[in-house]
Amino acid sequence: MQALILEQQDGKTVASVQPLDESQLPQGDVSVDIQWSSLNYKDALAITGKGKIIRNFPMVPGIDFAGVVHSSEDPRFHVGQQVLLTGWGVGENHWGGLSQRARVKGDWLVAMPQGLDGRKAMIIGTAGFTAMLCVMALEDAGIRPQDGEIVVTGASGGVGSTAVALLHKLGYQVAAVSGRESTHDYLRSLGANRILGRDEFAESRPLEKQLWAGAIDTVGDKVLAKVLAQMNYGGCVAACGLAGGFALPTTVMPFILRNVRLQGVDSVMTPPARRTDAWKRLTQDLPESFFVQSATEITLAQAPEYADKIINNQTQGRTLVTLA
Repeated sequence: MQALILEQQDGKTVASVQPLDESQLPQGDVSVDIQWSSLNYKDALAITGKGKIIRNFPMVPGIDFAGVVHSSEDPRFHVGQQVLLTGWGVGENHWGGLSQRARVKGDWLVAMPQGLDGRKAMIIGTAGFTAMLCVMALEDAGIRPQDGEIVVTGASGGVGSTAVALLHKLGYQVAAVSGRESTHDYLRSLGANRILGRDEFAESRPLEKQLWAGAIDTVGDKVLAKVLAQMNYGGCVAACGLAGGFALPTTVMPFILRNVRLQGVDSVMTPPARRTDAWKRLTQDLPESFFVQSATEITLAQAPEYADKIINNQTQGRTLVTLA
């Protein structure tokens, strides 16, 4: 079997596909023969070394995967069972999904939901799972389709594109923010009612005209500040990313004058009950057309090349890695 292994040489991260022996796998209750994985923004940061994602080398990246149980010491999982994994630090501090086999804790696995297979699960992946958690956060805040328009930033990425598709299926009006005109047709096909340029979110005043009932933000920094300044009274922003930076140059005014809620969304350590609910919702709420439109398939050897493309904003939708 083979894996993409990250090593450090002269202070730089080097990625290469290498043969892997069973004895090299880390400790865990369940071994999984991986059929599909994917590339997320965090994977791209790890593979390129552009972010301090990996602390211990060598490391196999890949924060999600889907496959078949190879062996199990956990009574909840049996040989031949279809499973998936997202989060829990896998691909960061525990060898991850860009490998033909992984060994992990049973607590980290989810039995494949009825109606999904490994490929579809990885089209969803961590990105789609995060998008669903964001939609659920807006629902928990009481934001309904009749309340007004929802803005999605970083809409052409994995989280953003899935969020657009989910919101459209649920009856919301969606404004998608994208910096590339080449993605506009794709975003409209997912259900975006209108598309805004990223340059419209460069600078903001403490408060601006009220535009949005809700928002899903994957960018952070000035973009998130602008969105907060434009929220309707009682609106909610589900913030899950920092592709544009980790700063937040805003004021307290949207919160204390317009009763705006800023809800952080984390998909890595999501409790099991919430995790199960989100995956059930994904099987119900994603249109079948989503699985046709939004995936690019690559091999393990192509992962470093596509990691560079993700960092440089040259991809759209999901990037799947086939491993079977």
